[in-house]
Amino acid sequence: MRKLILISILFLNFITYGQTHLYENPKFDEIAGNHKIIAVIPFSSSVELRPKQMKKLSDSDLKKLEKDEGYSIQSAMYSWFLKRKKRGALKIDIQDISKTNAVLLKKKISLNNYKEYTPKELADILEVDAIIMGDFSTNKPVSELVGVFWGNTNSATVNLNIYNAKDGELLVNYNKNVKGSLGSSPDDLINKIMRKASRRIAYTKD
Repeated sequence: MRKLILISILFLNFITYGQTHLYENPKFDEIAGNHKIIAVIPFSSSVELRPKQMKKLSDSDLKKLEKDEGYSIQSAMYSWFLKRKKRGALKIDIQDISKTNAVLLKKKISLNNYKEYTPKELADILEVDAIIMGDFSTNKPVSELVGVFWGNTNSATVNLNIYNAKDGELLVNYNKNVKGSLGSSPDDLINKIMRKASRRIAYTKD
């Protein structure tokens, strides 16, 4: 019986944390040493709903939902860095996302067309030393991640990239898949996803 309980615990831990893939540029520490400010742009988002759920949404509703998800992840990622800045665990500044989004809007750059720009071009437009961007996919919108419990099939994947502004070089690629307990808010989800990455990102001290 004790063996069965142990196996169950290990299985639950597995489905909670899922798979993690992390690439870090060998020169990341050296390059990041010259950085003073970084920016996070809205994430490209996709939501995979069940057929019954899809019947309640039009194509425009789904596109709006995915857009909202992208901005929610941007906001949660910004909050994650900002909290570390406030407690002295972040070595650089993080651009306020209200400024980031305003600048992009003035340049007519949105989630619909931002992939037409290179990371270097986006970073230059935002006047930052590095840019954080990525993709987010889930089968349950983060705005609805309330009351999630063990045993369901909820899942989310964040694919995060950090690019150097000077040459557009990839500094970090972090892909994290979480299944099972996803938390109760976008902030909870990002905290769970970034828990391991924080130990490997040169900007953070923890």
